[in-house]
Amino acid sequence: MDFKTILETLPTIDHLSGLSVFDGETPLHHIPAIAGKLGSLRVYNALAQEFNGKLDRTCAEKGLQLFAEHTADAKQFPGKHPNIDLLFAVITEGKEYRLVPEIAEGK
Repeated sequence: MDFKTILETLPTIDHLSGLSVFDGETPLHHIPAIAGKLGSLRVYNALAQEFNGKLDRTCAEKGLQLFAEHTADAKQFPGKHPNIDLLFAVITEGKEYRLVPEIAEGK
């Protein structure tokens, strides 16, 4: 399946203003709900739901599957896809983080 098709199977993100990745209590990474980032936000939100907010090796591997063809592009061009690069880092460095979706006001 390609990324666009996969996105259609994931939970909606209409209620989110973004999602933050925490290392303990320290914010490490943020994905805002803006054009150009909505696909990544949808993937990370789905991962947060499936893995109860825990970003570890298993979660990151699933994320790389969800990003489909963009995963190969990110591997070939480090830095081009920072949200995918983070998943690679979790796997290669054995990191564990927390995924915290942010609910938009009034939603």
